Amino acid sequence: MRDLLPGTRDVLLVVDIQNDFCPGGGLSVPRGDEVVPIVNRLALDFAHVVLTQDWHPHGHLSFASAHPGAKPFETIEVSYGTQVLWPDHCVQGTRGAAFRDDLKIPHAELVLRKGYHREIDSYSAFYENDRKTMTGLGGYLRERGFERVFLAGLAFDFCVRYSAEDAHKEGFTAIVIEDACRAIDIAGSAAATRALFETLGIRCAASREIEMA
Repeated sequence: MRDLLPGTRDVLLVVDIQNDFCPGGGLSVPRGDEVVPIVNRLALDFAHVVLTQDWHPHGHLSFASAHPGAKPFETIEVSYGTQVLWPDHCVQGTRGAAFRDDLKIPHAELVLRKGYHREIDSYSAFYENDRKTMTGLGGYLRERGFERVFLAGLAFDFCVRYSAEDAHKEGFTAIVIEDACRAIDIAGSAAATRALFETLGIRCAASREIEMA
């Protein structure tokens, strides 16, 4: 497990630990609040931490409410492919879009907002869902000299999944800390995520492996 010891070229990417993704929020991830103490503890082992924040304008394309007659979790076809329609969530400036009050990572070096393009949804911390519009995170990490990206947060089978996949695509070693994530699990999406990670060689680790490294 010594290979999981965080070093100067490693960064912890904490994905979307916001009120709307936790119990009582607009798009609650089951037991999403349980990751907060794990992530807080993990962050103490990392000198470098980046936080992502879903940041949608009112009437975002991905909201079911923006499509008359549509219901949450239905799908539609848009210019970049199939889009899941979500309940309104993480609207800019709202309490739901704010980070959890109990998320305590004062040494985080960057807060990356995503999903603010009205006509494009955003799961990955690296690319919007059109797979062309970049967030700039890849360039930031490369310029900082990072080599490994450890991922934690919400949700395992959407924003964490796509962020890990794109970190790998961008040439970083991606390591997902699975017990520091929770899944929405739509139609087997959690199992599909694990299968994808295995295919790509993306490692899933437990928080204790890092804390004991």
